[in-house]
Parts: sequence; C-alpha cells; structure tokens
Amino acid sequence: MVYIPDSNLTKRGREIIYCKRCLMPSSRPRIMFDDEGVCNACRHADAKQEQIDWEARRKEFLEIVDKYRARDGSWDCVVPWSGGKDSSSIAYRLKYEYGLNPLLVTYSPMIPNEVGEHNREALIRAGFDHVMIRSNQKAHRRLAKRFFIERGNPKVAWDAGINAAPVQTAVRHAIPLVFYAEHGESEYGGRVLHEDSAKRRDFTEVIEHQIGDDPRNWVDSRISVSDLQTYLYPSAAQLAEKSVTAYYFAYFHKWSMFENYEYIKDKIDFHINPRGRTTGTFTNFDSLDDKMDPLYYYMQFIKFGFGRAVRDASRLIQNGHMGRDEALELARKYDGEFPDEHLDEVLEYLDMTEDEFQKVVDKHRNPEIWDRDGGGWKLRFPLPEK
Repeated sequence: MVYIPDSNLTKRGREIIYCKRCLMPSSRPRIMFDDEGVCNACRHADAKQEQIDWEARRKEFLEIVDKYRARDGSWDCVVPWSGGKDSSSIAYRLKYEYGLNPLLVTYSPMIPNEVGEHNREALIRAGFDHVMIRSNQKAHRRLAKRFFIERGNPKVAWDAGINAAPVQTAVRHAIPLVFYAEHGESEYGGRVLHEDSAKRRDFTEVIEHQIGDDPRNWVDSRISVSDLQTYLYPSAAQLAEKSVTAYYFAYFHKWSMFENYEYIKDKIDFHINPRGRTTGTFTNFDSLDDKMDPLYYYMQFIKFGFGRAVRDASRLIQNGHMGRDEALELARKYDGEFPDEHLDEVLEYLDMTEDEFQKVVDKHRNPEIWDRDGGGWKLRFPLPEK
C-alpha cells in the first residue's frame, strides 16, 4: 500500500486523487492507496468477497458467545445502539438468531428527531431492554460549540460519549461482551494500528482515530472533571477486573449498510427519512436520528472536500450495490448540500447567529482544497469525469 497521509496537501497545487474504483479521495484522513490507485477500503471489500472464510469466522463467533452466554437470564452482552439499521440489525440477530440477552445502550443524539425515536421504540417493543444515557446538557452544548469552532466538528464530545457509555455500562453491570458494529479504519479506509484491530476494540485507537484526545484535557474555566464523566472510557484495569471485551460484529459477519437496512426493515416497523432522502446525500435509511448530523457531514465536506453522498456512494460501490457511473451522477447532484433543514435548531443548540456560524464554516475551509469563485467557493479538485 501507498500511504496518503492527512498532510499530503502540504503545497498548494498538489493534486487530490480519487480511488479508481469507488469515489473516495486521498484527502480522507488516514486513507491508503495502492499502486493501481485503489483505496484500502476497496481492497478490504475484495477480501470480504474472495479471501475471508466467513464460516470459520462464524464458528469463532459462536465459540465466544457460547463461552459467555448467560445461563441465569442476566444480560450477557451490550449493544451500543442508536436505533439505526446497523445497530438494530446486530441487536436483533444477537437475540433471535444467537439466543443472547443483549442490553441496548444508547448515548443520546444531540438533537433527537421523530424518526430516531420511532425506530428505537419499534425495536424495544420487539423484546429488548434499553438504557439511554444523556450527558449534562450545559456542558455538552458548551463542548459542541467549542469543538465546532476549534475543530469544525460539533460532535467531538458526542463521539467520546458513544464510545465510552456502552463500555461504562458493561463494566458497571459486569456484562462480559460488547458488540460494536464495524471497524471503520478497515471497512472504509484508514490506518489499522494492530493485527486484530478489526476484531477487538482498542482504547488507543478510539482515542487516536475517533475522539482525538483524552476528554480530561477538555477541563477549562467552565468545564470541570465532574462534567466529563460520561465521556471517560474505562481503563484497561477496569475492563480486566470485570472481564469485559468489546468486539466488532462486522469481523465475524460480512458487513453492508444496505443489507443491514434490508434485514431490519423486514423485522420491525423501521422508518426512513420522510423527505425521501437525507440532506447531503441520496440515501434515506442511514444516520437518521440526529438533527446535528447534516452539519457534521457538511463540515466533512468543508474540511476534506467530500461529503455524505460520496461516503454513501463509495460504500455501496464497495459492497456491489451500485455502479460507479450512477454513483458519480448522484454524488455530483447532492454532495456538499448545505444543511439548512434544521439550521435554526442547530444554531440555537450552538448558541450562535447565522453570521457567526458561517464564519466558523469558512474558517475550516482548507485553501489547498478550496478556491474563491467570485463571491463563493469551488473545489480545486472536483469529482472525476468517470
């Protein structure tokens, strides 16, 4: 593999390349390309089809769950659960295909919406126990505004919470297994730190790739350590003491966001985006539960030059559900769409005016990715023609 680091755009004019198979650009953090111009997410997709013995993986999975399966009716696994298609599919399969007794743990969306609430209720009614954790909103909103301004990402603290809260719950109740969805660095193109990173969740990788630093570093004149408890990942010693291990479900089962949707919509009354598609993309079934998400993905477009439509199209290409020509057409149409649908609520949450908001957005435009175009902006390296 040829590693294309985050800093590959060190000189103005250096070209962003796009994967020859999907649409992912070299500006994606930590992505790698080979000599044929194919990204490591696509090579991983090849391995899923051609090299991985899924029956052997399933047997390994059964050995793990049989070892820890509760015999007394207690919870034997935790599922970090948003109510979306992926985590709901995992929960349903664990309970009704493998006979486990999962506890669903939701770290609350920042600005919940009706679709997410409906889908969570639909699965709970199918026979699941559920815990929702919601952080101190005074601190959470301050952190959202701070990290939107500093990092162009209002969900940094939320990322910490979604990683920490389910594992905290497992430790608190001595539940031995936690099943996260997929290892993003392997599945979507990134830097894999350890040989078994795609199988077991690693604290170091969570901090480095998903949160960016230790939440204890967020203490300032307005945020104390007591405000940060929901964001703190349990220590290795705590995990060992309670014999808690977090795995990725996708290591043992071939992963596809579209196939997860097809699965769960036949099991429960799963609602999709009522507008027909989600802002910034052409899909209507993914990341439905938080009104903050359109801004999150828009800022990805601002910082790295690709948005939600490129993300979705690339994943569908990799798993054989879409051709590149159709993907390019849809990505050109929707990628980078401004998140105006819930803007008033987002501005209220962040305690910002629209003018303040726009200045923060433009502050995070990388000049090596963007050019001024009259009174607006244009990508210096737009999507390829084919």
